[in-house]
Amino acid sequence: MAEIAIRAVGLTKWFGEGETKMMAVQDVSFEAYFGEMLFIVGPSGSGKTTMLSMVSGILRPNEGTVEIEGTDIWGLSNDQIAAFRLAKLGFVFQDYHLFPRLTTAENVAIPLILQRHDWNEAMAEARRDLKIVGLEARADLPPVKLSGGEQQRVAIARAIVARPDILIFDEPTASLDGDTGRSILEFVRREVLTDKRCIIIITHDPRIFEFANRIMNMEDGKLTSIEMVGGKTTEVSGET
Repeated sequence: MAEIAIRAVGLTKWFGEGETKMMAVQDVSFEAYFGEMLFIVGPSGSGKTTMLSMVSGILRPNEGTVEIEGTDIWGLSNDQIAAFRLAKLGFVFQDYHLFPRLTTAENVAIPLILQRHDWNEAMAEARRDLKIVGLEARADLPPVKLSGGEQQRVAIARAIVARPDILIFDEPTASLDGDTGRSILEFVRREVLTDKRCIIIITHDPRIFEFANRIMNMEDGKLTSIEMVGGKTTEVSGET
């Protein structure tokens, strides 16, 4: 049986109080495994990004726990959580989060620089991953000179450069054409996914569903089903 990478239990998040209280995620529990690509899908406003922010140590839940590789991340201090994320997780955000004053290669190298890698080594690794995502020729340009799709690919290269155990992607193909999106996912499955790595992807893009091992469906802040791609769907009702 595959080793558990992430275990989330009873994750709940609301915003506001009293009459203005809005329940964003309600009692979501699941496990993600090393060696799989787990997709999280659902309509806008279903709680996908809020839930993933809690799982990845960005947004503290009101209720529930998250264990990553056996570590209760919300039992750590803020500084410990930040260090844990840097060491264990790689992120691709929907709005890229690139630094405008840095070159494309420097943006990709950031995780390695933060981990105190040698500058030349970090830049060489950054250029290697830019070549993989088809942007080697853009290495010395600032993000403002890139298209939206190119910026997304830079963000993907940055996420994989430090070879983290867990990769979390928020709409990684939203700004990419179909062929480019598929090539990115093919690369991730071929070169990045191993039996020692877990990949979680939030997406609205049905063109890439075939790359998932399992698909979690969310609606109105709740987990409604977990589908094995090409296999059985487990309906979720009541407590998850």
